[in-house]
Amino acid sequence: MALDTNVLVRFLVRDDEAQARLAYQRLKQAEANRETLFVSLLVTLETIWVLESAYRYSRNQILDALGALLTMSVLEFENMTVLQSLLAQARATTSDLSDLLIALHAQACGCAHTVTFDKSAAHHPLFQLLK
Repeated sequence: MALDTNVLVRFLVRDDEAQARLAYQRLKQAEANRETLFVSLLVTLETIWVLESAYRYSRNQILDALGALLTMSVLEFENMTVLQSLLAQARATTSDLSDLLIALHAQACGCAHTVTFDKSAAHHPLFQLLK
């Protein structure tokens, strides 16, 4: 079974107490049943974006939240290696988290660079500015 972004966001932000309680209960149920819940890379990317844009979480708050989620044995993240790279590189760079995740995923898929028009993203060595 997979989780949608809104379940992770409710669990983290607790802005809707009823939904947050349901999310927590579902995670506890999965833990009790020795079940893992799949979190796709797309859901992780969207979670980062929602925390940043809708909830105004700071970069460190997002990284801390993501780091905590990654330690939860009940959650099975798609491409854990990419996410671990994201956490490591994000603390050493100012690149946008979503951009960095996109570039790291592309690299894991065998791409040397991600071509972009984003001048800010192009400062990171995994990006190449299209001009």
